[in-house]
Amino acid sequence: MAFVSSVAGVLAAVGERATVEQALALLDVDWRLLAPAAADRRDAGFGSLITYSRKVFIPLTRLCRDVCHYCTFATTPRSLERAYLNIDEAVAIARAGASAACKEALFTLGDRPETRYSHARRALAELGHESTLSYLQEVATRVRAETGLLPHLNPGVMDETEFRTLRPVAPSMGLMLESASTRLSQRGGPHFGSPDKTPERRLASLRAAGVAKVPTTSGILIGIGETRRERVEALLALRDLHDEFGHLQEIIIQNFRAKPGTLMEDAPEPSMDELAWTVAMARLLFGPRMSIQVPPNLYVGDFTQLIDAGINDCGGISPVTPDHVNPEAPWPHVDRLAERLAQRGATLVERLTVYPQYIERREQWIDPALHAQVLRWSDGGGLARIGAWSPGGSDSPSEQELKELTGSPAPGGASSIVATVEALLGGVRVGDAAIAELFTARGADFLHVQSAADELRREQVGDEVTYVVNRNINYTNICLYRCTFCAFSKGRSHAALRGPAYVMDLEEIGRRADEAWQRGATEVCMQGGIHPSFDGNTYLEICRTVKRVQPDMHVHAFSPLEITHGARTLGITVGEFLSELRSAGLGSLPGTAAEILDDEVRRVIAPDKPNTDSWVEVMRTAHQLGLRSTATIMFGHIESYLHWARHLQRVRELQDETGGFTEFVPLPFVHMEAPMYLKGRARRGPTLRETILMHAISRLVLGSRIRNIQVSWVKLGPQWAQRCLLSGANDLGGTLMNESISKAAGAIHGQAFEAPRMAALIEQIDRRARRRTTLYGS
Repeated sequence: MAFVSSVAGVLAAVGERATVEQALALLDVDWRLLAPAAADRRDAGFGSLITYSRKVFIPLTRLCRDVCHYCTFATTPRSLERAYLNIDEAVAIARAGASAACKEALFTLGDRPETRYSHARRALAELGHESTLSYLQEVATRVRAETGLLPHLNPGVMDETEFRTLRPVAPSMGLMLESASTRLSQRGGPHFGSPDKTPERRLASLRAAGVAKVPTTSGILIGIGETRRERVEALLALRDLHDEFGHLQEIIIQNFRAKPGTLMEDAPEPSMDELAWTVAMARLLFGPRMSIQVPPNLYVGDFTQLIDAGINDCGGISPVTPDHVNPEAPWPHVDRLAERLAQRGATLVERLTVYPQYIERREQWIDPALHAQVLRWSDGGGLARIGAWSPGGSDSPSEQELKELTGSPAPGGASSIVATVEALLGGVRVGDAAIAELFTARGADFLHVQSAADELRREQVGDEVTYVVNRNINYTNICLYRCTFCAFSKGRSHAALRGPAYVMDLEEIGRRADEAWQRGATEVCMQGGIHPSFDGNTYLEICRTVKRVQPDMHVHAFSPLEITHGARTLGITVGEFLSELRSAGLGSLPGTAAEILDDEVRRVIAPDKPNTDSWVEVMRTAHQLGLRSTATIMFGHIESYLHWARHLQRVRELQDETGGFTEFVPLPFVHMEAPMYLKGRARRGPTLRETILMHAISRLVLGSRIRNIQVSWVKLGPQWAQRCLLSGANDLGGTLMNESISKAAGAIHGQAFEAPRMAALIEQIDRRARRRTTLYGS
């Protein structure tokens, strides 16, 4: 009892990470006593998500200058038909992986075999290379270019120059420390005769990776003769490197497996309790944010025990190729692994070879040559994007994508996401990080967020779904600004993308407004580019023209960008200009030009546009003058979940102050023709899961303040607009009659949605359709 109490005392004293003294005090403790503290820290960093990478193994060469006494991957030239895979063979393996929805190409190879074998030197010469690293660079480049898979390289010990040379072809690399014990490299040890396995050389190489800014996988191999204390020392050595450079993206705890034909074939394998102890210690030493991995094919027993011990990652799993390093250990089937983890209350999700925190800071950590491919495969949280569905596109969701929209009740149901939802339902103000975490929801948590938002919608606005009959009038696509996301605006004579530049005269604006009225519209929604010849009088005349033709038509017009431009060109304040516009017939403002209300993002996607405070100030002033407006968010390009959370908070804060927003409109980024996507600088819009969550979370965060959450049928199409209406949204927006901006970006869902079709769409989900005015009157 005294021993258990002393252990509890040590664990109670552990902060975010265990100190050296605390770790040494736990050397003889059963892992089950460590597990609660380890699991708590894992939950704090990763919640209920357990990640894996879907990959193929490409064994470039099985020759190696090292002779580790437990390894069957490395062999001799006489055992091989050829020293190296040729490029076509490597590409063929990668193509098979791409066909099976893999995203990672893991290159396994021996360490500099040309320094030991003349056979390797001759083979390299025939391939046109002097070194294995040079050939690896060429093959990895071809694989990425021809298949889209992201290479992960395990070429062994390298110096800083070599890391920098390979950095443009792979977003991540790996080098296992294995052990920090020099004793294991002495005669009789498993690393005797292996020059690259000395701790000094491997730590120096891992340091070089940090200097070269390469996201790196490392870890230790247990059960090869080391003591528990030596494991702790190895983990501490890795921790010190990570503290200095921040480059270790995951720590692998790999258990030794005895293999026939090796010098260690009769050596005892570590027990699963020993593996679990090491996992728990790694979690305590590295804290909540480090990814801790155990390969699932090497664990004998109930893999969920390792979740209790603190892991959050299963490493790479291949549906195509075996584990060439451990061929006797087959991969688990992903679906069966997911089912087993779900029984434990965990959700298996796919990640990329490079981890989210490095994707978010890609300018620092990932070579620019790789940004486009990494972003193409990423979702907003930096995990793997599943399937081909994108807003505005024609691709149907894949089976994997649809699985992201389902889930079963998790045992206990007490995740931090559930707690945040309950807090929001109770009117508690939660922080940005908690809102951002809601966007990570999957499985049971996803269904909980969706159903809670839908129930709140029912309480707040009932079962009506509203829509307005309106017409878009985009009076010019010529614009002074060069927003990197916009495919609509053009220069004075630029005819690329979707049609030529144009300016609509007042007579045509009036004709379209009159035609819309005759067809039953009660609103014209008017926005356009910032034409170099436009000034404030242009916008005033547009309003007067509509009102002259149809006095009862509601004019919903001019983004905050147009408002600031008009005021500046007339030399008056924004308030004065808005007052003049209201007198000229302006009825309300669209809340566009918001994009993301965070200047960290705005500086990249729209550097010459007004900043967040300017957008907020225009809206504040309009609301104070009695002009109502919508609020929008354009999401799914370069920003993160935290930026989404900050945006929602800014909108909520302004609504608390003014009460002037009529609705909140999530606008999924349509990527196809967007300049920043075509240049490889943006994602392919939000995923379907993220899109549904945005509508649901908007209801939870804003619902008590902004009762109407609108879904954009133009971006999503009818089917997924319906799903959002079942996830917290209650408005379908306008029939539009003309829609130019999404169409210019590549959306295929049409330019008009007539009122009878809209009503039918609503009735299909057992809701009541109600035609509304712009300001939500009947």
